[in-house]
Amino acid sequence: MMSLHPKIIDLTLDRMHRILAALDNPEGKLPPVIHAAGTNGKGSTLAMLRAGLEGAGHTAHVYTSPHLARFHERIRLNSALIDEALLGDILDECLAANGPDTITYFEITTAAALLAFSRSPADWTLLETGLGGRLDATNVVDRPRLTIITPVDLDHQQYLGDTLAEIAAEKAGILKRGVPCVVGPQADEALDVIEARAARLGAPLLAHGQHWHVWEERGRLVFQDETGLLDLPLPGLVGAHQVMNAGAALAALRHLGFDETACEAAVTRADWPARMQRLRHGPLVDMAKATGSDLWLDGGHNPAAAHAVVESLSRLPLRPTHLICGMLNTKDVGGFMAPLAQVADSLRAVSIPNQAATLSAAESVAHARAAGLRAEPAEDVATALAAILNEAPGARVLICGSLYLAGVILQEND
Repeated sequence: MMSLHPKIIDLTLDRMHRILAALDNPEGKLPPVIHAAGTNGKGSTLAMLRAGLEGAGHTAHVYTSPHLARFHERIRLNSALIDEALLGDILDECLAANGPDTITYFEITTAAALLAFSRSPADWTLLETGLGGRLDATNVVDRPRLTIITPVDLDHQQYLGDTLAEIAAEKAGILKRGVPCVVGPQADEALDVIEARAARLGAPLLAHGQHWHVWEERGRLVFQDETGLLDLPLPGLVGAHQVMNAGAALAALRHLGFDETACEAAVTRADWPARMQRLRHGPLVDMAKATGSDLWLDGGHNPAAAHAVVESLSRLPLRPTHLICGMLNTKDVGGFMAPLAQVADSLRAVSIPNQAATLSAAESVAHARAAGLRAEPAEDVATALAAILNEAPGARVLICGSLYLAGVILQEND
């Protein structure tokens, strides 16, 4: 599938419309669709939304990306990971339907997910955009039940634009005429763009700070909208930013008519790996445990994600924190490193295995030192961890910088 197009990313919907027509338009035969876009938090928000729907006894098809350890993570059919045999059959059918024409890997796998969803009953379909929104391969459903736009920030500028306004315009491309949209916290520059497009389309907005509010109070999550107050446990997903992600999920559930049982399930039952995840087993964990250290994993890779990591670390018990970091050369590496200098005692840089766009360890070290971090290169994660544990037994170690690196770690330690 990777060989079917000379580019990994080529934003247009023409190829999607072609292959979906060849497959008898499965996008028009889905259970009610909730479509999410945003720079940060859309995966966590959909994970909480799925947990809420399931807590209410509903089932959901779910499409997210990228996968971490196995491709099957991208496609949940009736709330369960797609079966290996069915996945193979669906992909073969899509390849046959596409024939000799060019199509990107993400486009043909998105078509496969939509085809699988169209053939299996469920109560809901949750779709996460891969990149942007307006020209994303998931943006082919004419009439979703609801859309969600989580916080917009600078990322993928080479495809989406150099300013928040330009990027927000791409994200707001998922808005549909007359379809309500839940909007998470936004900078004014981004919100102005979203509101303007919503007004043109007559799409009602349910915006944070206007139509719903969420905050932490005395170790609880408090949510308020026009229906009233909810007093719930804090999200099971680690980090203060998850309170805002939970707010978007709760706003969606409340709009759809779900009760407090579903809302509590959303915040307490969600699972979303590689988002400030404490690793519990595997060879790297065994190394850490031997020195009284603990090991964490986060796949965030832009400045906003780094700020979220800093906030999460500030809420954990105080102890020395050391980073193992690998990043892609398409990211704002300096912008990611700068906030981490506030909390990290050191950084070991690695390259990401089997990723052509990986930043070299030496390049990452240069960025880290420029940001004020004490940094050294390492051959691989295990070597980096051994060096940290030798220098600082009993430390907290966070592996970070890329979902691709996180996927490698989970494959070997999950």
